[in-house]
Amino acid sequence: MADILVKIEHLTKVYTMGDVEVHALRGVDLDIKAGEFIAIMGASGSGKTTLMNLIGCLDKPTAGSYVLDGINVHDIPEQELAHLRNQKIGYVFQSFYLLPRTTAYENVELPLLYRTKLTHHERKELALKAMRNVSIEDRAHHFPNQLSGGQQQRVAIARAIVNEPVILLADEPTGNLDSRTSVEVMAVFQELHRRGITIILVTHENEISQYAQRIISFRDGRIRSDIVNPKPRSAAEDLMALPPLDEE
Repeated sequence: MADILVKIEHLTKVYTMGDVEVHALRGVDLDIKAGEFIAIMGASGSGKTTLMNLIGCLDKPTAGSYVLDGINVHDIPEQELAHLRNQKIGYVFQSFYLLPRTTAYENVELPLLYRTKLTHHERKELALKAMRNVSIEDRAHHFPNQLSGGQQQRVAIARAIVNEPVILLADEPTGNLDSRTSVEVMAVFQELHRRGITIILVTHENEISQYAQRIISFRDGRIRSDIVNPKPRSAAEDLMALPPLDEE
C-alpha cells in the first residue's frame, strides 16, 4: 500500500466575523496517499478552498490534526512552517502571480533563492529542468506580458515544482483560461502525475475534475462524496481530438 502523505483527522475551521461564527470546515477526516491525483469540488463556501489553505499551511485549523509527510504541522513553530511550505509544497493559483518585470526563468528560479547552499549553476539547472518538465523552456527569457495565458500558467507550474515538492496544490488553475488552454494545462498536470507527483486540484468545473483519479466533493464544510474515478479522461487524447485552431 502506498504511504499516507496527508493525514487529516477531525479538521475544523471556524472564522469569526464580528459576532458571527462561520464554520468553514466541520470535522473533516481525509487520507491522501503519495502519488494520487485528486480533484476537490464544491460550490462557493463549501469548504474546499479552506481545506486547500490548511493543507498548504497557509492557515491553521481551529481544531483537529494534520500530518504532512510524517510531520505534525500543528506542532512546529512558524519559522519551520515557512521552511516546510517552501520545501515540501508547491502552489499553483488561478491568477498566475508572476512578477511582471522578471523573465519566465527568473520567476521559476525565485523559490530557489531561499536555498542559500545552492550555487548559481545548481539553481539554473533546477529551474531549467522544471521548465523542461512543463515544456516552457523555450520561453525562458520572455517576460510575462510576452506570454499567453497558458504559457504563463506553465511558468507558474514550473515555479511550483522547482523545489521538487512532495505535494502540488492547484487552486482553480484553469479558471482564467479558455477551454483549449485548460485541456493543455490539464495535460501538463497529468504528465507530472505520471512522473510521480502527488496533486490536489480544486475546481468547480466537472469536466476538469474528470482528469483526476479521485474526486472529492464538499458541501457545507463536510465531505459529501469521495469516489475513485475508474477511467480518468486523457487530456492528451482530448487535445488530439480538437480541431486545429484555424478551423475553430
